[in-house]
Amino acid sequence: MKAEPEHQMRLLDVQEIDSALAQLAHRARTLPEIEEVKALDGRITELGDRVMAAETALSDLDREQRKAESDVDQVRTRSDRDRKRLDAGQVSSPKELESLQSEIASLQRRQEELEEVVLGVMERREAAEAELARLRKDLEDARGEREAAEDRRSAAMIDIEGERASQAQRRERVAAEVPGDLLALYTKLRDQYGVGAAALRYGRCEGCKLALSTAELGQIRQAEPDEVLRCEECRRILVRTTESGL
Repeated sequence: MKAEPEHQMRLLDVQEIDSALAQLAHRARTLPEIEEVKALDGRITELGDRVMAAETALSDLDREQRKAESDVDQVRTRSDRDRKRLDAGQVSSPKELESLQSEIASLQRRQEELEEVVLGVMERREAAEAELARLRKDLEDARGEREAAEDRRSAAMIDIEGERASQAQRRERVAAEVPGDLLALYTKLRDQYGVGAAALRYGRCEGCKLALSTAELGQIRQAEPDEVLRCEECRRILVRTTESGL
């Protein structure tokens, strides 16, 4: 393939722009905010599950407390009824009196036991309420952090997209100065190797970073200026410059 030296040199400008575009695409894929948002999404899901579990546990404790308080009320009502019978002198039989007094004492002990149960449930409920409040605060904080991270990610993507659009416009202008067949070869090689054209600088291919042999450099010196050369090692288009060391 033949191409004017200035057209071959223009390929290096196209390659520089394509490398910049590739770096921008890599930045867009690897923004730290992307992983931050992903991690926060996981934390928000986890905290949401824990809040739901804590709410369920608190609801269960509410039912347990109501049941325990109802049991206390029932025992207290029965005890009050027996005391009224006793205080009213409605029991005349010594045996029945003894039985009633025994039952009142038994009910008193049972009431005390149930009141201890109520206190225990209330303490557990207080702890559960505190835990639920803490989890809800953590969830709110995580959502706020995610929103801030999402804003930073969006701002970074806007910057990247602006730079990408600028580079894409520049590439269009520069690529228009390269003959179609040369640009097609470059594009094919870039798709294969990531880099389609590289400068020959001080006897070294900038594509594969390998130094050319003396024989290879001799062949390049003898080549016509408009001949499109290829690196024997990496097969990229090898562009001669004033720094080629020829």
